[in-house]
Amino acid sequence: MACDNKPTIGLMGAPGSGKSLVARQMASMGCVVIDADALAKQVLQEADIKQQLQTWWGGGVLTPNGDIDRAEVARIAFANPDELKSLEALIHPRVHELREALKPQALARADTKAIVEDCPLLLETGIDKQCDALIFVETDFQTRLARVSQTRGWGPEELRRRDKSQMPLDIKRQRADYVISNDADEAHCLAQTRRVLSQIIP
Repeated sequence: MACDNKPTIGLMGAPGSGKSLVARQMASMGCVVIDADALAKQVLQEADIKQQLQTWWGGGVLTPNGDIDRAEVARIAFANPDELKSLEALIHPRVHELREALKPQALARADTKAIVEDCPLLLETGIDKQCDALIFVETDFQTRLARVSQTRGWGPEELRRRDKSQMPLDIKRQRADYVISNDADEAHCLAQTRRVLSQIIP
C-alpha cells in the first residue's frame, strides 16, 4: 500500500478507452507509471519465452527477423480461451517480477508523487489489492471502436472478443473509487485527471 505518503493507484479501462492517455497525463504530474503491457512486450522477446511459444504454436509466431510476432500471438490466444490462459500463465509471473523490481526504485525517488499500475487485468490478477485507489477510464463503445480501428485495425467483433476476455466493464466501474470520462477531447480528460489526482495525492 502507500509508502511515505506515495500512494499506489490502479488504472483500469477497456481497450480503446484511452487509458494510456490518462497514464501519460498522470506521468506529467509526477506519477511513475508501471505499464504492464510494455512489460509483457519485453517478456515476449525473452529467449525461453520465444522458444516455448514456438513449441506450442510453431514458427509462424516469429517475424522474419526472429522477434515474436505479437499480432500472431494475439490472434491465436484470443481465438481460444485455453490458449489465452496458457499464454497468461507463461508471461504473467515474469511481468509480476519486473513490476515488483520497478516499484521500490520509483518509490525511492524524491520526485515521485504516486505509483500508477497501468494493467489491463488489474482486478483479474489481484493487483488491485496493492492499490490505495482505483480509477476507471470510461469511454463508450463506438468511440473505442473508432480508436482501435484506426490504431490497431480491429473491427467490432475483435473489440467485443477482447472485451469478453476481461472482467465485465460494469464490475470494473463499480469497483473503482474514481471514474474519468474520456469520450471528449484531451483537455476535458486532463481536467478530470487533475481533479482525481488532487483527491488522491496528499
